[in-house]
Amino acid sequence: MTHDGELASGVVVAIGSASDDALFTLTEEDSDDRRVVTVASVPDALEELEDRCRRWPIAAAVCGDVLRALDVDEPAYAGVITESVAYSTLQSGPEFARWLDERGPARPVDIPNPVQAERVDGTLYVRFNRPQRHNAFSTDARAALLEALEVARLDPSVTNVVLSGNGPSFCSGGDLAEFGTFADPASAHVARTRHSPALVLDELTARLGPRCRAEVHGQVLGSGLEMAAFCGWVQSRPDAVFGLPELSLGLIPGAGGTVSITRRIGRWRTAYLVLSGKTVDPQTALRWGLVDELL
Repeated sequence: MTHDGELASGVVVAIGSASDDALFTLTEEDSDDRRVVTVASVPDALEELEDRCRRWPIAAAVCGDVLRALDVDEPAYAGVITESVAYSTLQSGPEFARWLDERGPARPVDIPNPVQAERVDGTLYVRFNRPQRHNAFSTDARAALLEALEVARLDPSVTNVVLSGNGPSFCSGGDLAEFGTFADPASAHVARTRHSPALVLDELTARLGPRCRAEVHGQVLGSGLEMAAFCGWVQSRPDAVFGLPELSLGLIPGAGGTVSITRRIGRWRTAYLVLSGKTVDPQTALRWGLVDELL
């Protein structure tokens, strides 16, 4: 039997049997249904979700709206635009402002050569190269990544693309030290969507399929997970940890994850990752379809 519980901002979570109407369903039983998340204790999970949705009610509500609006059978562009508009809206909201106040002044960290690219025959190897910061994704890293991927996008003789990261992690998500340095949310939206690694990776995967591959390890969080999920094949090392921590900033995924991750695991488990802030291990990621192979 399904029991629905309403959290803050009208977020509805079902308990027991899978429900299409709920944002996701919690159960203590094993389930392969993409609408269902198995937890050790439903009451404990509900209490944690209630606390998080009360602390970030606007971001939680917007997350549900964006995920429900997505059509996974449509091209990625519309979904990425919808996500970015919502993300920019939240950047101008009180929850993100509160996080910025708690963090203090922005202190961007300049690290030379944030992305390395090497071509060997028909294969383009692209590596995040900010290991001191677990390859946290910065504005200059985005520009360098786009420059590297543009080679594969424009040159049909590139038949394989491998995306990986140097150091202890693949990519730990956006570099929090530079958050809040955008001129204004509207300009940030234009920059994010006109210069989008997500859309380029989506285009490369449409052409190359599993030959556009991500090799992930260590922290695979936020934008790192979102970009990897656009690849046609994702390989995970045993030490990988997967998650979407954006809600704790008063935000939602902003690097295309509401599209790429939802395509892989469904909107229900994507919503759970965002709202709960929980991470999953490689075995769970493989079972869900978040990754395709364990190394």
